[in-house]
Amino acid sequence: MRAEIEAAAEAIRESLALLRRHLDWENAVRRLDELNAISEDPNLWNDADRAQKVMRERTQLDVAVNGYRALERELNDSIELIEMGEAEEDQTVVTDAENVLLALKDKAAKLELESLLSGEADANDCFLEVNAGAGGTEAQDWAEMLLRMYLRWAEQHGYKTEWLEESAGEEAGIKSATVQIKGHNAYGWLKTEAGVHRLVRISPYDSQARRHTSFASVAVSPVIDDKIDVEILDKDLRIDTYRASGAGGQHINKTDSAVRITHIPTNIVVQCQQERSQHKNRAKAFDMLRARLYEAELKKREDAAAALEATKSDIGWGHQIRSYVLQPYQMVKDLRTGVETSQSGSVLDGDIDEFLAAALAQRIKGQGDSEAAD
Repeated sequence: MRAEIEAAAEAIRESLALLRRHLDWENAVRRLDELNAISEDPNLWNDADRAQKVMRERTQLDVAVNGYRALERELNDSIELIEMGEAEEDQTVVTDAENVLLALKDKAAKLELESLLSGEADANDCFLEVNAGAGGTEAQDWAEMLLRMYLRWAEQHGYKTEWLEESAGEEAGIKSATVQIKGHNAYGWLKTEAGVHRLVRISPYDSQARRHTSFASVAVSPVIDDKIDVEILDKDLRIDTYRASGAGGQHINKTDSAVRITHIPTNIVVQCQQERSQHKNRAKAFDMLRARLYEAELKKREDAAAALEATKSDIGWGHQIRSYVLQPYQMVKDLRTGVETSQSGSVLDGDIDEFLAAALAQRIKGQGDSEAAD
């Protein structure tokens, strides 16, 4: 085999080894057999909550175990075809099998990364909030650009999005906005995007065409169901109503239907203006608050980065996780992982998978190192 093909085959074998280790293979196969047996019990659905939990665990394990088996089988089949084609001097068979093997390398890398999405809430939908930093119109325009990047990313990956709140900028852009991103592993992929994002460019709002630096913050929290208990006391809340602003049609400003809830002990603020009904906005805002409080608790347990609101207290120098430079050169660089690219236009159009993968891998490695130290 050519060196390139041998290297691809070796990379796939390494991915398989990591997948097997991460899955704890023998225990995973045994547990899947147990769950398959339980799922065939006709009495299982007598307890709907337990049944849903069993089926969810079974589905996740089934995807992981059978994904590994399929990858291993495709690797072996491709190598056999290449060897057979070479022995019979059939270059067409060799070329076709090599192309399959090269594609398999990318599939293996993706499966390896997805196997890391095993956190408590990684599979959930998520709330994503963007806030403009200081700097008026320039920062507000950047916040809108950043939100558009995530919406484009979600669209490219087949996720659905729902606008929950928007506070329009004074001249352009947004002061803040919150969207719900719906789809499997939405939170797992986007959780590492929380933090401050920095933009450097020639401002289109500066008549002297000077270079400006702007900041916007991103907060990400998992959507949680009613089965997860998050205690919220009435005495800890301040609830305000106001007239909605931004997109939404003529009806949106006629009544005080928008709702803002402040959780006083943590200073977490959520707001929703999506619905015409104040009651529905209040219910959605409570869902968002529960998600934010749950995320804060997850971060404590995982000993991850600072509490959720810490990143929002100072949206500026020293707190950024990624820089986007548009002038005098093109570069996007993640300050945590060192990943960078000169394709800034593609990044702002939603091509951020490389950054998500590196940040996720680093986070998992950090947790592993921490556990090893303990």
